[in-house]
Amino acid sequence: MNSVVLIGRLARDPELKFVPATGMAVTRLTLAVDKDLFGDKKQQAISQGKPTADFINVTVFGKSAENCANYLSKGRQCAVHGRISTGSYTTQSGEKRYTTDVIADKVEFIGSKDQGSPSPQGKPVKPDSSYFDDFPDDDNDIFQPVDDEEIPF
Repeated sequence: MNSVVLIGRLARDPELKFVPATGMAVTRLTLAVDKDLFGDKKQQAISQGKPTADFINVTVFGKSAENCANYLSKGRQCAVHGRISTGSYTTQSGEKRYTTDVIADKVEFIGSKDQGSPSPQGKPVKPDSSYFDDFPDDDNDIFQPVDDEEIPF
């Protein structure tokens, strides 16, 4: 079974292109997925200049590709479900290169770039109070007692 589920943050903005023959949208993402390092091991990796995340190339097709290009940006968190695809190509100098990508079946936007950071000026954001103007102030106006004899079951 070839199935992959990844959660990470975009390392760069998505790149949207269209296949000339069909017009199908294709978006390429680079997802930074944290390695499972904690405590001393993580600090040791950081002090040695070793990466604490894997950078995984993801390809998305169709309407999902357009949505990713329109709504994701560098730093945004997302979940990807798909499959691993391997390939190879030859460079102009004749050198053979191998690739490993994830072909996404589903991409979910699960967080934001600024998630967990305080609002501007450190003040909490309050909803617009006009939203609640249509609701009555007294709960008794909304709910009326019902006689058990009137219930049809």
